[in-house]
Amino acid sequence: MFDPDNQQLVIGVVGAGLMGRGIAQIAAQAGIDVHLFDTRAGAADDAVAAITATFDTLRAKGRLDAAARDAAVGHLHPATALADLAGCALVVEAIVEHLDAKRGLFRDLESVVADDCVLATNTSSLSVTAIASACRLPGRVGGFHFFSPVPLMKVVEVIDSAVGDARVGDALTGLARRLGHRPVRASDTPGFVVNHAGRGLLTEGLRVLGEGIAQPADVDRILRGAGFRMGPFELMDMIGLDVSHPVMESIHDQYYQEPRYRPSPITRQRLAGGLLGRKSGRGFYTYTDGKADTPPSAPLPALTSTPLWVDGADPARRGALLERLAPGVVLDEGARPGPDSACVVFPVGGDATGAALDAGLDPCRTLAVDPLFMDGHLTLMTTPVTAPRFRDAVWAALGHSGAAVSVIHDSAGCVAQRVVAMIVNIGCDIAQQRIATPADIDAAVTLGLGYPLGPLALGDRLGAATVLAILDGLHAFYRDPRYRPSPWLVRRARLGVSLLTPES
Repeated sequence: MFDPDNQQLVIGVVGAGLMGRGIAQIAAQAGIDVHLFDTRAGAADDAVAAITATFDTLRAKGRLDAAARDAAVGHLHPATALADLAGCALVVEAIVEHLDAKRGLFRDLESVVADDCVLATNTSSLSVTAIASACRLPGRVGGFHFFSPVPLMKVVEVIDSAVGDARVGDALTGLARRLGHRPVRASDTPGFVVNHAGRGLLTEGLRVLGEGIAQPADVDRILRGAGFRMGPFELMDMIGLDVSHPVMESIHDQYYQEPRYRPSPITRQRLAGGLLGRKSGRGFYTYTDGKADTPPSAPLPALTSTPLWVDGADPARRGALLERLAPGVVLDEGARPGPDSACVVFPVGGDATGAALDAGLDPCRTLAVDPLFMDGHLTLMTTPVTAPRFRDAVWAALGHSGAAVSVIHDSAGCVAQRVVAMIVNIGCDIAQQRIATPADIDAAVTLGLGYPLGPLALGDRLGAATVLAILDGLHAFYRDPRYRPSPWLVRRARLGVSLLTPES
């Protein structure tokens, strides 16, 4: 097994596209000799020239001194044939995402490299075990999944196959650290960690849209207000539905139609229509010169004299909302609302209709505010029978304070609650299945997906018991096993301990 700290380490990279170039670049910068091969004539030479130009740019910007630039360039070697990789201690493939192509390449490599050479696949969606099983020595094959662009995305998934030697994963983990990346060790399961954990944001956002609860722009605004860098529809437009929809279908199929990962017909229809996102000029948004033409928020109604009655069952939530009201709003301070007051409730896991009926309030005068995400963007939810004048009274009372408000139709769990709960629940189930450690799950998601926190830390921020209450509310309302809580979440909620707490 190769020593990742060996200063004379020699590796091969097969595939001179974007991923292969990125891997070769960071390896050369780490002082590793890299032999780069591609079946297309001249591709390896072009890649070395492009990487050299990148080093020149880094030098010009002061991020690389002249000696480091020259040393890195000296570690790059274009290869004209697979036979040029014979002396490598490790070969990383970064070719087309096709099982037969990867199997064929590794079989060809086995006739060239020594028996102790490690073969690593950069696959993002294929089974590492399926690739390894075609090899004469399957134990030396491991997954080494980088993210694009490789030099900037500082995480790499190290995948142990079912037929692999644990020492392979150990060596790849050490090499990842030498390359300046955070290794995340995972077992060989569909989607590994990052693509697996990413299902909650996209599929639940699509559920919200599919139920007619809110439009894409409002869903994105609400999730950005909850701390996410991008909402689900912005993200799908950036990735492209030609990439994101097949991944959704693949993970759903590989998990034998697990309801938590259920795709949406919305993306299949839009994919068929060529509405891919930025790359096609139109997706969930339209694009002009590469910039999204985001629909404006609905115009804010004028302030009215309608009194506002705010549920006081939880004084902290009531107080937090009162702080967000515009000056001059008339409050109904009675224990029960007066006959002409608009009523505000705070459901957790429930909807506005259920909260109104449970509290004995008139649904025609009742609206709900998401109580778990009141620090930034406010979500205001109507019942199916809320009268427009009461909707507008509450909307104006909040909006004229300067708060950003999205008005949505009734939904168990509002929007942010249900999306975040799904993200947390899937993260918990990844931990429950022992696919990766809790710390590695959160590191993979924050570095690979850019979430404000990892799924388990997100759950801790809300509280495991609160997340469980949201899921129980969703499960009771929809009667859909999609929302059944993970055992990892249930036990830690009952014990009152952090979701990041590993098994003892």
